[in-house]
Amino acid sequence: MGEAPAFLVDHLENGHSSGVDVNSESKNTEISVDIGDRTFVIGGNHERNNFSIEVQIHDKKSNNRFSPIVLGTGPKPSKSYSAFVLKQGRILVIKKGSPFNDSIWFLEVDSPYVREQRKLLGKEVVAWSKGVKGNAEKPIVISGPSGVGKGTLISMLMKEFPSMFGFSVSHTTRSPRSMERNGVHYHFADKSVMEKEIKDGKFLEFASVHGNLYGTSIESVEVVTDSGKRCILDIDVQGARSVRASSLDAIFIFVCPPSMKELENRLRARGTETEEQIQKRLRNAEAEIKEGQSSGIFGLILYNDNLEECYKKLKYKGSIFPTSTGYQKWKKRSLFKKQERHNGTNSYWIYHH
Repeated sequence: MGEAPAFLVDHLENGHSSGVDVNSESKNTEISVDIGDRTFVIGGNHERNNFSIEVQIHDKKSNNRFSPIVLGTGPKPSKSYSAFVLKQGRILVIKKGSPFNDSIWFLEVDSPYVREQRKLLGKEVVAWSKGVKGNAEKPIVISGPSGVGKGTLISMLMKEFPSMFGFSVSHTTRSPRSMERNGVHYHFADKSVMEKEIKDGKFLEFASVHGNLYGTSIESVEVVTDSGKRCILDIDVQGARSVRASSLDAIFIFVCPPSMKELENRLRARGTETEEQIQKRLRNAEAEIKEGQSSGIFGLILYNDNLEECYKKLKYKGSIFPTSTGYQKWKKRSLFKKQERHNGTNSYWIYHH
């Protein structure tokens, strides 16, 4: 089974609950977990704060207690918690009596991602990630016509789970739009340079779209996976076909607009294309939608007629998060052997990094 995790939990002087397992009917439920010279206090008044579990840090050296910047969407408060220290600066938090999709969480307190954000922000940082089951390591390929909302959906996913996903930055030979930054939105490349690198086999996929080259380099995917994150690729249908034919084992999702008229309205609302470019994108969109729906490339097809509903389907139907059956199976097999299972290597649930 491997080595069991260390359970490092002490009482603090201010009198809150302590231990790896807390059950309480009171308004205030806190659990404290020691890692090195710091104690992470998780919980609080669940009637006062209904939005997210509070996190505070108690520094033993200075005897100060403070609130860090909390990244990601955290779990809602509960009356009962269990907490276990994992490797690489993570804490497993289990909310007892919660629905299957809201019971397994990871608080990153000194992971590579948190250290990176701490350096960037110059402040203390922690980050929440939701527990997932299944193919957490597989990259996610998201395709769909221009203007369908792929970028918005990806941004929502990365905002809610900042330490779990990483975006593969594509290359393109088109000019940057207003507010686009090189290396962030795209790698803007000279056409002759990109053509040579494609010829040299440095690209996983590439395609000519609207008269410009677009592509995903092998290096851009490796950068994300080497950082311990799950890679998201935003590519067109041509590119998805190339990735499907490659050795990359991925999950393929296609996003459709509710109608061509709505897609046209969205393209015009962006105000970034000429009339000629809009008409060209609409013609290409019709072909992309037809191929996306009939090619057999995509395991999930979503219709973005309501952004929030589409996002929920992306999370829970896109093999990203667990099913009720999977959760009950994990719970039956694992919860009664916590010391053997929750060591970061033998858990049936997967936390990212």
